[in-house]
Amino acid sequence: MEKQTRENIIFYFTDQQRFDTCGCYGQPLDITPNLDKLAKEGVIFENAFSAQPVCGPCRAIFQTGLYPTDTGCFRNGIMLPNNVKTLANYLEEDGYETAYIGKWHLASQNDLEGNHEVDHRTVAIPKELRGGYSGYWRASDVLEFTSHGYDGYVFDENNEKREFKGYRADAITDFAIDFFEVRDKEKPFFMTISHIEPHHQNDNNCYEGPLGSKEKYKDFVLPEDLKALNGDSVKEYPDYLGACKSLDDNLGNLINKLKEEGIYENTTIIFSSDHGSHFRTRNNDGHLYGYDDYKRSAHDASTHVPFVIKSSKLKSNISVKELISTASLPKTILAIAGIEIGDKMIGENLIEVTTKQNTDRENEVFIQISESRVGRAIRTENFLYAIYAPNISGDSVAYCDTYYDDYLYDMIKDKYQLNNVVTDTNYKEVKKSMRERLLASIKKAENRDAKIIDG
Repeated sequence: MEKQTRENIIFYFTDQQRFDTCGCYGQPLDITPNLDKLAKEGVIFENAFSAQPVCGPCRAIFQTGLYPTDTGCFRNGIMLPNNVKTLANYLEEDGYETAYIGKWHLASQNDLEGNHEVDHRTVAIPKELRGGYSGYWRASDVLEFTSHGYDGYVFDENNEKREFKGYRADAITDFAIDFFEVRDKEKPFFMTISHIEPHHQNDNNCYEGPLGSKEKYKDFVLPEDLKALNGDSVKEYPDYLGACKSLDDNLGNLINKLKEEGIYENTTIIFSSDHGSHFRTRNNDGHLYGYDDYKRSAHDASTHVPFVIKSSKLKSNISVKELISTASLPKTILAIAGIEIGDKMIGENLIEVTTKQNTDRENEVFIQISESRVGRAIRTENFLYAIYAPNISGDSVAYCDTYYDDYLYDMIKDKYQLNNVVTDTNYKEVKKSMRERLLASIKKAENRDAKIIDG
């Protein structure tokens, strides 16, 4: 019998996974049976949104609980600063053993032309650049540079290369399961499992599901936004779903290991993703000043993500319809661990949201975009309003003083965000109200006064 009784915490997160790939969010195919069961045992947040739909900036939020405009990590290729107290720092100080497995994406620095001043994409990340994780480590900075859908390598806490064979999501989960053989059973643990699936493989320019995915998921049903806007979803969706199914299979393997160890009941499991995927259907409007692939947009396709928490701290089979930001993850993880930090991190303690302790909360999400375009957005229950900075790529600056209208969607009439009404005079008052709310959010988050000009 283990001596420690504090809650263990696992953050199991995926990369570029849309919310509607999951059965508990309406996916008609049997892609996520393990997550669906976990949602019934815990809390499903039906309207969870990424605060920064780009890999590096979002991960910086997850590790620091601060906006990228505060940490400087506003685009990919910017290192996490050493002078910021991280999630791992707080937890290790409080007696937690930490483990990190998978994609890190916060240890390399490149200039505007892509020349790397510090390049850890294919080599071991030194301990001082691991964001405070001093324990078990099986990671590489940019996992798609050290692996493909099949085969590759990561590095351990001693900077030794650990090669793997087979499908990458299986291997990453196997590394996570190996932790249970070496952990200190007298300490609670916090483990992050950072999968790269279902993110497309950059050098092959495609999604890489397990072999056979194209045949197995050929009868897919496209979400309505992809059906209307095309992109490359018809070609890529079967492999995308195959990758999501593998992630769920591996979630099941992890759960089985926790039960085998006798620690499932007092282990919190948080499942989410850094952002979604619009499958090259958005950002075709001339406001993009760089490259784009599948994200970098405030549309729901890029920002609406799955978010489920199973914890002894929460009731089971709860569905939360309020809008929440995944920027609240660090503060919530610390709250589950019993560590209160007040206003040292952004976001909310989501435990309080599930129990409706804060009845005065604003039911809205603030979104920053700062790679390929510089923009801001606010998502409410009924509307999405976004702005952009003209002639600014986002490679060198994270913010602007003057923005222009980008888009406004009426979510009541236009669930899939197909009809931009930002110039429609019938929405003049709605836009005015949304603009005021967005400017207030910019002021609160960035301590900056901005101006918005009609587009």
